[in-house]
Amino acid sequence: MGVCASTESELSQWLVQQPWSGLSPRAVLADHQIRGHGQYGRRWMAPMGGVWLSAALPWPQQQCSTGLFGLTVALALAEQVESTGLKVSIKWPNDLMIESRKLAGVLPTLVFRGSRVRLARIGVGLNVNNPVPPGAISLRQLLCSGKCRLRIWQGAVLRALDRACELALEPNMVVRQAEQRLWAASVADPGTGESWQVRGIGMDGRLLLEQGTRRTSWTRWTDSPDQDL
Repeated sequence: MGVCASTESELSQWLVQQPWSGLSPRAVLADHQIRGHGQYGRRWMAPMGGVWLSAALPWPQQQCSTGLFGLTVALALAEQVESTGLKVSIKWPNDLMIESRKLAGVLPTLVFRGSRVRLARIGVGLNVNNPVPPGAISLRQLLCSGKCRLRIWQGAVLRALDRACELALEPNMVVRQAEQRLWAASVADPGTGESWQVRGIGMDGRLLLEQGTRRTSWTRWTDSPDQDL
């Protein structure tokens, strides 16, 4: 579609109006979002020229965490970008970085029935030809114009979602590959300012940290049963 308030809202409306069988994916692509949102409900800038998408996926891994789901999609999207020769890092839990600047982000949501995944929803934003804020980067700044056509990258994001569904059956590989692409070797606790060394990623997508003999883990997403579509 052209301009919409939010691809997430459009997808929700579609799922309500036409109940989803769960057998095939559904995706909403927009040229421009007026009220897109990212983590914590923050406004997500989504001007003309980028890939802005929300999708419902038939997730094959019925017992999964939102953290691992998000990392799986991030890894699949990283592979698509890396096919151009660019080096991509993953800023835990959900951003793709190039040259220490944000290229893309994913926003995962799992809808559960009991302990089993009923529906996997993902929002994706990828900077292609759109203007970007400070701290971000677009593909047009990195690639020749022939490799930056928007339709090419809309297709690449859709292929990444198909690839993510395949990767879901290989969670150990997802974790290993995501660890190899981690953007930071250390992180600061936003509450205390303490610095922690990153020692890896857990099988549920948690970031595993250590500080001398102390160990902890961080998670960004909370899994709740019986959420709304």
